[in-house]
Amino acid sequence: MRVLLINNDGAGFADYVEAADGTTIEQFLGDRLPQSKPGDLLIRVNRQPVSKDQVLREGDRISATPTKIEGAVGFVRQR
Repeated sequence: MRVLLINNDGAGFADYVEAADGTTIEQFLGDRLPQSKPGDLLIRVNRQPVSKDQVLREGDRISATPTKIEGAVGFVRQR
């Protein structure tokens, strides 16, 4: 099936990617973002928060946004 992955870590553009039928969001992100820890990401499917065992469907829109952005705290404190 084809899903849209929006990787908000600054690593590139959103892209349509293939996923096997029955793939959970946990499996999908483990394959696509192996360097990331799930606790470090805000994960949404079709703009809604989901559990790790949510099964993906054709056309789903997946976003993974870091919960911590390095340097952001230092920038705010300098103002």
